[in-house]
Amino acid sequence: MSEAKPFRNRLNGLSPKEWLKFQKSWFVHNPPPRRKEVRRHPAKFPESLAQEFVEFFTKPGQTVFDPMAGTGSTLIASLRASRHAIGVELSPIYSAVARELVQEEKARLGPATGGMRCEVITGDAARLETINLPTMDYVLTSPPYWDMLHARGAQAQRSRRSSNDLDVVYSDDPADLGNVSDYAEFLDRLIKIYASLRPVLRPKAYLTIIVKNVKKGGRVYPLAWDLGRQLGETYTLKDEKIWCQDDIRLAPYGLGNAWVSNTFHHYCLQFRWEP
Repeated sequence: MSEAKPFRNRLNGLSPKEWLKFQKSWFVHNPPPRRKEVRRHPAKFPESLAQEFVEFFTKPGQTVFDPMAGTGSTLIASLRASRHAIGVELSPIYSAVARELVQEEKARLGPATGGMRCEVITGDAARLETINLPTMDYVLTSPPYWDMLHARGAQAQRSRRSSNDLDVVYSDDPADLGNVSDYAEFLDRLIKIYASLRPVLRPKAYLTIIVKNVKKGGRVYPLAWDLGRQLGETYTLKDEKIWCQDDIRLAPYGLGNAWVSNTFHHYCLQFRWEP
């Protein structure tokens, strides 16, 4: 009787048990409260979630990229996982916050991060050809959910408007995709940004894009599904994981009149560059 072959992991440093756990197609993740210095950003995703993806799709010492870095969630998660990381952020305000948080995280983690590259670049993701970037092993990012931060009726936005130190929108920059009012134009510009990453991606690298379908004007715009279908013409769409949140208070949308769901899930779309 032949002996079983030892487990060989070519993708990451996880055990078989850890690998299988991540393969579940949905998960619940309720992040801890946001720190004061990052609450200014209106749509930050949690480092604790990002780290799980970084640790699955890379090995220690590889390089992670976020072309829309915000306040640096992907970069901080990569540091914690002993990966190099580079982020590009359009807003000088958010990139400055991200740099400060990265330095704070390096100090907290100590000497182990001494050789780790973790860089925030202030720039436009639509013009990555002007930035000298190394080869990337993985992309983890989340785009603006169209122009939904401009929706005045959103409950979260109403509460943010009552505070003088919290941003309601990302910026007033025309290059900011969160300011594009036409859905088709927004989707086209977003896909061009992600497609432009090909020259800096190593073959077989994965891209994870965290996104959500959008409700506007009484209809649903299937942003996640449109992105999966159209970007799937450039990269191979491999799968999805559904991020569920069960700690958000229900609101009585359409109560007694029409169906309007409380949408507490995001799509984590997995693409792969297969040249």
